[in-house]
Amino acid sequence: MIGRALNSLFCRHNRFTADCPICSKGTVLDPSRKGERARPARQPTVKVKRPGRTSTPAAGEARVVTGPFVSSGPYEDGAEVRLEKVPGGVRLAVWRGRSLERQAPVLAAADLRLLIGEARERSLLPPRDLDALERAVAVDPAEGEAADWGASPGRAGDMREELRVEPVGDGSVRVARWILWPGSGWELQDAPVMLPAKRFAEALRAAARGGVLARAAAG
Repeated sequence: MIGRALNSLFCRHNRFTADCPICSKGTVLDPSRKGERARPARQPTVKVKRPGRTSTPAAGEARVVTGPFVSSGPYEDGAEVRLEKVPGGVRLAVWRGRSLERQAPVLAAADLRLLIGEARERSLLPPRDLDALERAVAVDPAEGEAADWGASPGRAGDMREELRVEPVGDGSVRVARWILWPGSGWELQDAPVMLPAKRFAEALRAAARGGVLARAAAG
């Protein structure tokens, strides 16, 4: 046993194995070999989605903020229109499945009252906002003159803008922002609408007073 132990200290080149640059190469006896520290296995990351938070989008996708909502539809094209509570106000937008569409919302005129009523049942908005919206759609057309649309005027930087509620045929209305470009006239902003609830109430009140909602619902 002693002879075998002594023989194991020497390599075939009759040198101590630790001192032989050939036989020690690549072994634990190789002085040029750097010690490697074992890396622990990487643990999978678990992502928890919380309501009312923004989700991390995939590359190239826009970040979408979602919140509590009520909806009308789906309509024949598969779209639904959501009235959502979002930071800073209310958003009225078209959704298809889980995707927010880049277009101005169009919905049945009769569904406006239903949306506001459901928002009341779910306490979606502060009471003062719900009161203003309910009073707006309850206005009697006899109180005002006939109009082509109802509008809530505002400003977009140095330019004028309006939130309009206008009939588009087949008993539907479009709720959209229009911007007045100097020298070019009014231009439709074909996108979701996100404004304070007060602006929606003003536009709906003007539309109801001008008979827009009644005519659209009858059509």
